[in-house]
Amino acid sequence: NEIWRWLGFALARGVDEGSELLVGGRAVATAVLAAVIAKLIFFAPGALASVPLSVRLSAMAAGFVAFTLFRRSVFAGVAVGEAVLIAGAFVAEKL
Repeated sequence: NEIWRWLGFALARGVDEGSELLVGGRAVATAVLAAVIAKLIFFAPGALASVPLSVRLSAMAAGFVAFTLFRRSVFAGVAVGEAVLIAGAFVAEKL
């Protein structure tokens, strides 16, 4: 795995960040990540399946809002989404 990182680093040295190839690659990577997140939300595995769908969707929405409000901070989005998921699971368990 490490060799591929070094090879990618060496090959990408002179590539323009705005090139069509990199923009297209970034778009594909973003789409794959969105698909994985959607799969985890709608077809939750393991213990996550015990958390109601409404709580999982609320956590995703809250994380996106935090990401947007905090100037595209991935940390803020993940932290808020996780907090809402944990709190919602705890409340749903008590009901």
